[in-house]
Amino acid sequence: MQFGRTTLSKFVIEHTRAQHAELGALLIDVAAAVKTISAMVAKGALGGNLGALDSTNVQGEVQKKLDVLTNEAILRHCEWGGQLAGMVSEEMEEAYRLPEQYPRGRYLLVFDPLDGSSNSDVNMSVGSIFSILQRSTAGDAEPADYLQPGDRQLAAGYAIYGPSTMLVLTLGDGTHGFTLDRESGNFILTHPGVRVPDETREFAINTSNERFWEPPVQRYVAECKAGRSGVRGADFNMRWIASLVAEVHRILIRGGIFLYPRDFRDPAKPGRLRLLYEANPMAMLIEQAGGAASTGRGRLLDVVPQELHQRVPVILGSKHEVERVERYHREYDEGSDQPFVSPLFSDRSLFREPG
Repeated sequence: MQFGRTTLSKFVIEHTRAQHAELGALLIDVAAAVKTISAMVAKGALGGNLGALDSTNVQGEVQKKLDVLTNEAILRHCEWGGQLAGMVSEEMEEAYRLPEQYPRGRYLLVFDPLDGSSNSDVNMSVGSIFSILQRSTAGDAEPADYLQPGDRQLAAGYAIYGPSTMLVLTLGDGTHGFTLDRESGNFILTHPGVRVPDETREFAINTSNERFWEPPVQRYVAECKAGRSGVRGADFNMRWIASLVAEVHRILIRGGIFLYPRDFRDPAKPGRLRLLYEANPMAMLIEQAGGAASTGRGRLLDVVPQELHQRVPVILGSKHEVERVERYHREYDEGSDQPFVSPLFSDRSLFREPG
């Protein structure tokens, strides 16, 4: 570590002491959990923690060993400090009630302990996502306390476990990246005031779901793939890592747009990503970096949650591209979109005919 550089502890204390002093202490506990998880992930097969369990989480997804271990790490690091009223995790069906011996605070922590855990067995980047909300009084939280729109988040962030471990954080005054210095054990501010470029020529989407997409998304992706010879007049690159943390990190560093849109593969699930602990924290980080985040039909941070594990469509990244996708949805809903002719379907339109 170089002396004089800003550590995460110094940063959060300076930025929270005026109004939310206890928030700084909670964030330091979250950072401690991230260090524990980083060491756990870095051991790979040597730690004996790879592979799947015989259990599923509340979403019906097969749990990896690391899903359970990382969830436990965050609970243990954050439950005791007296700042929290409760926690919600992707890996637990119900909200977590703090052990009786620990004091209660006013903050609520919601998190995905290991996003992209399916990548852990193949040694690709994974991460942790978290969001901090507040209730009006201290004490045990009720489920309804967590059902707040994303624009009421006090802080949000993620950790990415890659060649280096980074913690990216917003307290509502910009998005800032901290890199773990393994020699000192400190997170050091290395990416202050990250900004997402307004323009991009890179998009990320899982094209294996194309047949289930709504026409506005099919239109957008087809135009990107058409490249210089199409209506966009420019070539685009496509990326897909199957890790929300890795996708968002790339966008924060060099721009781009990420789409996990509404589809009709399962009508009971209008979206795939969880609102409280995946979509909302990432939307806050992206907006604080000058980007945009949408469901396709409105600002993500305005969505009022109806349940703890609610899913939602997510489109986020470079502002002008997100606005274009929103416009395509609006035109489709109004019946004013331009019919798109796919070479796969001859002269059949993927859009309904204008009335």
